[in-house]
Parts: sequence; structure tokens; C-alpha cells
Amino acid sequence: MAEPLSSEQLDDPVVLHMNPTEVTVRPEQSVAQALESVRKARPSKRIVYIYVVDDEGVLRGVVPTRALLVNDLDRSIAEIMDTRIVSVSDRATVMIACEQFLFHRYLAFPVVGERGELRGVIDVSLFTDEVFSIAEKQSGNDAFSLIGVHLARARSGNAWESFGDRFPWLLCNIGGGITAALLASAYESLLAAVVVLSLFIPVVLALAESVSIQSMSLTIQGFHEGEVQWKRVARDLLRELRTGTLLGVGSGALVGVVVWLWRGAPGVGFTVALSMTLSIITAALLGVIFPTIIHALRRDPKIAAGPIVLAVTDLATLMFYFNLAGALLRSA
Repeated sequence: MAEPLSSEQLDDPVVLHMNPTEVTVRPEQSVAQALESVRKARPSKRIVYIYVVDDEGVLRGVVPTRALLVNDLDRSIAEIMDTRIVSVSDRATVMIACEQFLFHRYLAFPVVGERGELRGVIDVSLFTDEVFSIAEKQSGNDAFSLIGVHLARARSGNAWESFGDRFPWLLCNIGGGITAALLASAYESLLAAVVVLSLFIPVVLALAESVSIQSMSLTIQGFHEGEVQWKRVARDLLRELRTGTLLGVGSGALVGVVVWLWRGAPGVGFTVALSMTLSIITAALLGVIFPTIIHALRRDPKIAAGPIVLAVTDLATLMFYFNLAGALLRSA
């Protein structure tokens, strides 16, 4: 059994502390064949989950040992395995693995490579109470950092120190807000002509900001794994483009229909729907781009990215909203 980890090892690569996978089974095997494989392997460590891999070693599913024992011997592994796999990347740190245990409460996680191939297993017994406590505290610090707050300084009780920590990031929001007000003033005649447009500005801004924070949180979580990996960034951008499109179309269609039915103005409803869709897609991409740039510049994206992304998201959202409204309503 490996020695429990200490708090000094939180930044270690998880591959340094994973156990080799002593037993794997195939989807086409029967329960009886899988049990025989376990007996022949004579594993030296406890087995909580049996991992199912294909011919190339790619992880395809998980079978809890209890499921293997209680199911009929002639059933196939493919029938009883769980394909909803929660795994840890082989590029992750011990901190990331610890956060996974805190969040999912599993007893072990498979460690997988870039293609999804099974490389080993990380067991909960490696983690001491001290390590879990530090990881939980770090997760809390990350959440506060996204809005420009150092948790330790905020709790210090010194009002001036807390002011000095938080006010610079409020300046970013103030600057963004003033710029947004100036931008809105340029479209004053449009808002006066179509008052309903101004009613939905808060909704459009709130949705775009929410999506940007979600995207940014997912992106920053990946930075625990070390240096910026541009292949991963490209993958994150593609993921957020797809997700942002679905979120944008869904939210835009819903709010657009509400505008149409409430105000009897299909043109305004379409304007709100389209601008909301584009704003949410842009917000999702900004949530990846800005933290990545800041991280690549060796700055802390958890502190700097939040206020910056929100300010830029607001400006981009209003640009889409007013320009689309002007163009579509003029053509109508």
C-alpha cells in the first residue's frame, strides 16, 4: 500500500502516485469470464471497481465489484457496466484528483491518457484528512478569486487592506459600466423609438455574464494541470462554441417568444433572440480566451480574469444588441 500523501505533494503529477491497473475486462466477456480473470490476476491491492477496456486499452466502462458478484454469470460485461465514466487526466495534479474525490465521493478514479486509454488508478486511501482540508479550502479560494477577492485578506478584519484588495477590480467594472453607458447613449434614439428594447437589456446582460463565468470556471480549473497546452485550449474553445451555441439558441428562442407574445412585436422578439444567441456564444468563448492569455503571461487568471471577462462580455453584448436591433428594425 502506498504511503498517504502530505500537503507538500499537492502539486505533484497524479501519475507519480497512481497504482497500476492489475485487472481489466472486455465488454464482450461474460460475468463468469470476468470473475475468472480476477481470480487469475490475484490482485495484491483491494479492488473497488473493475475497469472495462477495448482492444486498444481505451476505457469504455466501469463495473463495481458488487455488480460483478450479484449478476447472473452468463450476462455480458457490456450489459452491466456503467458507461458514465468519471476519470482523472494523466496530466492532472494531486490537487485535481483530490478535488474529484471531494466532489464525487468515489473510492477510486481511473487515470486516463489523451486518447482515453487507461493508465492506472488513484485510490482515496492516499489522501489524508489534512490534504482534503487544504483542497477544500483551495476550491473555496478559487471561487472567491473569480470575482476579484482574496479570501484570506477579506477575512483579515482590516478594512483598508480589504479595500485595497477589492477596489482595483471594481475599477474594472466601473470602467466597463461607464463605457457601456456611453455606448447606450449612442443608440438613445433607437431606445426611445422602441422602448421594449431597453426592458430586456438586463436579461441579455445577465445571461451573457452567467455563461462567461461558467466557461471561465471550467477553463481555470484546467490550469491546475500545469502549463498552457494549446491543443487543450483549442479543444476547450470548440467545446464552449458548441455549448454556447446550444445555450444561446435555447435562451434566445425562449426570451424571444416571450417578447413576441407579451408585446406583440415579432421583429423585436427576433432581435432579442438573435442578439442573445450571439452574445452567449461570444461570452462562452471569452471565458476561455481571457484566462488563457493571462495564464500564458504568468499572471493569476483567477484574480484578473473575472472582472475583465465580465466587463468585456457586457460591452460585446451591448454591441450585438444595439447594432442588430438597429439593422433589423431599419430593414423592417
